[in-house]
Amino acid sequence: MGVHVNLIHLHARVSYVVSLKTCPMPFQKCIPCLLALIAAFALPDIVFAEGVLNVVQQRILSIFLLATFLWVTELIPAFATSLLIITLLVFTASDNAPFFLRGELGQHALNYSEIFSSFASPIIILFLGGFFIALASAKYKLDLNLARVLLKPFGRRYETVMLGIMMITGVFSMFMSNTTTTLMMLTIMTPLLADMDRDDPGVRAMVLAIPVAANLGGMGTPIGTPPNAIAFRYFTGEHAITFGSWMAFAVPLAIIMIAFSWQLLLRLYPTRSHEIKIKIDSTFERGLKPYIVYATVLLTVLLWVFSGLHGMNAYAVAILPVAIFSITGIVGKHDLKDISWDVLWLLAGGIAIGAALSTSGLALKLVSMMSFDSLPVVLIFLGMSVVCVLMATFLSNTATANLLMPIAATMSVSIAGIGDWGGLVAIASLVALSSSLGMGLPISTPPNALAHASGMVQTRDFIRTARIISPLGILLICSALSVMVWLGILT
Repeated sequence: MGVHVNLIHLHARVSYVVSLKTCPMPFQKCIPCLLALIAAFALPDIVFAEGVLNVVQQRILSIFLLATFLWVTELIPAFATSLLIITLLVFTASDNAPFFLRGELGQHALNYSEIFSSFASPIIILFLGGFFIALASAKYKLDLNLARVLLKPFGRRYETVMLGIMMITGVFSMFMSNTTTTLMMLTIMTPLLADMDRDDPGVRAMVLAIPVAANLGGMGTPIGTPPNAIAFRYFTGEHAITFGSWMAFAVPLAIIMIAFSWQLLLRLYPTRSHEIKIKIDSTFERGLKPYIVYATVLLTVLLWVFSGLHGMNAYAVAILPVAIFSITGIVGKHDLKDISWDVLWLLAGGIAIGAALSTSGLALKLVSMMSFDSLPVVLIFLGMSVVCVLMATFLSNTATANLLMPIAATMSVSIAGIGDWGGLVAIASLVALSSSLGMGLPISTPPNALAHASGMVQTRDFIRTARIISPLGILLICSALSVMVWLGILT
């Protein structure tokens, strides 16, 4: 019996899963949310002695704890948690809080306009540009035709076709949304798997190859995945690095990880099929608008890659496709509903709480209470990487980076040894890259969720692959950082 992946059925299953997570909160969830809110705002007073934290820091810590609880339990959608963060920061810790709450804040109050500016952060614009590219590419079948052309050299052998799928997925995920890339590649899988037996383990391997490659490929560029963009926010001034500099470090890591994962999947799921028929009925569209899409995407990617030559950073370049596609009508007002606004709001909440932790001095104070000085820097890096992977397995990698990046940035200036090992750039890169290794469950990343929704892979398949890939990734990232320090590149 052949495997037929019905795209409409896949969309229906994904929509059903999404609707379960985004439907109005039932009454039985209101009670734990209310208890969590009360506990979060009471805990700092119980744990810390009087005078250790000022009022603003206590309230920010409470909001941080509440956000962590809600992101882990998913009692409400992740984007709603981010909106709640911004609301609570404004109402309880800003200079525009109600009078009865503002009186205790004094000079430590946060600037409310800076909290709201998280909605217009350069990171948001960066991802908005990526979303516009994804919309335009899908609308004029640029992504599908690129996949058709790029798969042709890999022939028909099962092993080489899988490698081709993983390479294309990895490259696309460096410049497009991992979710969009995964959905596109799962669509391409329809003709590839049509003649394979559903019970063939090779089917599971081929489906798993897509989310694995998307998760790992996203490590390669600052826009490939939200944790990278979050890290880039800290790379300013003396710590600034270019788009190309990040790729020079991260792309080789992604290539090694994808190559290892390819061999691992072939061994864990040996196939009974030796050849796969490749048939993608699509051609490049012609006309003024398709040509504008092709030229704009190429120009944007080139400007991102060679930012060191023209002086514009990735955020400034990202507005280019937004403007061009809007002016030309390639992306119209009806297309805007297809943008992942929930991802942008999720990012905004993380930016807001990260800025609050940093500007209030809370992150520095929390880190100073921990005895890191007695540990070798290598163990600190390994420990931080392991924590990132574990958190990203149960939370989103975005939420993990949002929670840990401010702490990592504070550690880079408060622990002297980290400065000798690359400082902020090294530890922020470590957090970002390690966050992409949390892929052990269907809920870990959107690509995992999409692959699971296809019905061809199960939870145990994600666990089986991640328990090998993630530890290897931790060792590779830490080793690569060590080599760069030894060569003097990061010091």
